[in-house]
Amino acid sequence: MDEITLIQRAAHGDATAWEPLMQTHQQAVFRLCYLLLGDPDDAEDVAQETFLRAWNHLKRFDSIRPLRPWLLSIASNLASNRRRSAGRYFSALKRAFQNEIPQTNLEEKELQSNDANELWKAVQTLNFQDQQIIYLRYFMDLSVNETADVLQIAEGTVKSRLNRAIEKLRNVIQKDFPFLSEGHEA
Repeated sequence: MDEITLIQRAAHGDATAWEPLMQTHQQAVFRLCYLLLGDPDDAEDVAQETFLRAWNHLKRFDSIRPLRPWLLSIASNLASNRRRSAGRYFSALKRAFQNEIPQTNLEEKELQSNDANELWKAVQTLNFQDQQIIYLRYFMDLSVNETADVLQIAEGTVKSRLNRAIEKLRNVIQKDFPFLSEGHEA
């Protein structure tokens, strides 16, 4: 069954249609929550709350649109609220980087892991809005259009915020993490 049909059935209360939709999108929702919150337990809580809210508001969702950006938008808002109210900050992107590092010799793998960890620390110095746009676009690999849908802003705004965030990140790296730009063009 295609996603539109599943959404329409789920919107009419069919929980069996909602299950495959959750399974399809749960990894992306959890990953975004984890990137934004840095704690796997908090990320799991927010991911569950995301799907609960989506289920409760599914009748208002335009089933012709893709579900993923809408779910990520809900997750992003909930994570932002959780982070603001709890005063938490990111703490563990290392695991995500370690899962993406290609198998190389042990020494090179450790250097890549250290660089990834330091890059994450550099991103953490940015404000929440800048972190959010970088994570959605580069870590979640969303298109500009999907990022705009998640953040509920225009595509041009995504591009301008992204350019500003990248420029701020470059400055942070040059100032506080210069070893990250060694051998790379800035």
